[in-house]
Parts: sequence; C-alpha cells; structure tokens
Amino acid sequence: MTDSPAYADAYAECARIVQAGDPDRAVSVGFAPEDRRNGLWALYAFASETAAIRDHVTQPLPGEIRLQWWRDRLEAADTDVEAAGQGAPVATALIDTVRCYALPVDAFDRYLAARIFDLYSDPMGDRPEFEAYAGETQSTVVMLAAMILDRNEAPKAADAAGHAGVAACAASVVRDAARHRARHQVFVPADLLTATGIDASGWLVGGAPTEPVRQGLIAYAREHLQKAEAAVGKLPAAIRPALLPALFAARSIDRENASASEPIRRLWFYWRTMRR
Repeated sequence: MTDSPAYADAYAECARIVQAGDPDRAVSVGFAPEDRRNGLWALYAFASETAAIRDHVTQPLPGEIRLQWWRDRLEAADTDVEAAGQGAPVATALIDTVRCYALPVDAFDRYLAARIFDLYSDPMGDRPEFEAYAGETQSTVVMLAAMILDRNEAPKAADAAGHAGVAACAASVVRDAARHRARHQVFVPADLLTATGIDASGWLVGGAPTEPVRQGLIAYAREHLQKAEAAVGKLPAAIRPALLPALFAARSIDRENASASEPIRRLWFYWRTMRR
C-alpha cells in the first residue's frame, strides 16, 4: 500500500524532488486528500525525473538507455516492489503506486516513448503531431493523477486533460525557448512557423523576427486553456487537483517575467478552481 511505512523514505524523497523543482505540482498536492498524496508525489517525481533526462546527457543513447530502464522497472511492477525498484527511491515509490492504484503500465510506456523526442534535435511536426506529443506527456500525467485521486471519476477528465496538456506544453515552449535554442531543438509546430514566415533555423536564431511566432504560441495555448477551463468547471471536485498544475502553467505562459507574487497567485487560482 502507498501508506506503508516500508516505503516512507521513498515517498519522502519523491516529495522532496517535486517540492524542490516543480512548485506548481507541489502546491497542487496539498489540495488532494491526504491518503492520495503519496501516489501523487511518486507520479510527479517520475515525471520530473524523466522530463529532465536531456539535462543530464550529452548524447541521445544514454538518454534512451535511461528511458528503457524505466520501462524495465514498470514491466517488473508485478514482482517484489523493492527488487523491481532496484534501490531507486522514485522507482520504488512509483511501482508501489502503480500496484496500489492499478495504473495502466501501457500509459507509462507511451509517455516514455514520447520522451524520446526530447533527446534529439529533430524539429516538431505540424500541430497534430505537437498535440499528440503533448497528449502522451503532459495530458497522460494529468490522467494518471486523476486515476490516483478517484479511479471511477477519472474518465470524466479526459477532455479537460487533453486541452490542458496542449496548453501547458505550448506554454513550456514559450518559457523554455532559450534553453531549447541552446540545444538546437525546435518544439514549435511546423505549421505555426510557416504561418508566420519563419523556418526552424530562423526560430533558432531568435530575436525580434520570431516575436510573431511567440505570439502565435501564446494564442494557441490560450485557445486550448479556454477549452480546458470550461471543461474543468463540470468535473467532480475530487479529480480537479490533477488539472491544477497544467492549467496554472498555461495561465502563466509569460512566467519568464514572474514576480514575487506568483506563489500567492498560484494558491489563489488553485483555491478558486477547487471551489467552482
């Protein structure tokens, strides 16, 4: 069980990782029932660690090996938890969570397959390809969180999760543009680049000529955010905490200029969304 004292240290490490590196998700966990928080810590720590693999490798192959390691751990989830986790706290906690909540391993597999794109410098395809990538990464985490919160109600979150994932992913492309350029990565949908008269190489150069692309991404994110927020208002409160981080990330698309008031704005937005 996720509240087992045997795994307390593993879950504590997951909480530490999320609290240190992902404040949007960390604060959202406080809006979940106490008995579901360990599962969310494990899921979000896994998401943080796998999303950051590119930060820790200089070539794609070591990154692919790391992603395969996670697949192997999840495929062993039906065996002894500690043995399957190989002593890694996040893996141990995640495997325990997968077993406790009967989470679909194939969803994790699709998530890990999508993360392979992060390891290379191939340009993103058109918007349908971008939305598929966002769906398998951002939206998948939202849906898995909803399953942890309430398995019976979780399917109702699918539409909101889909739009919120695309909005949050587009927001991250705006906020992380400098980091992506340093790696020669282009996450901007190709058809959005074409519509603004900029090609992939032009986006990588940056500067004033790329401002129309940035504005196009912001408009694209807000279009999906509007649809996600309309859907969230119809969801049971039990599963809304799963949507909070993606919604706030999209709302704060210009967070590169975030002010000291952001923690207050985040908390206020979460509280208001939960009470809708």
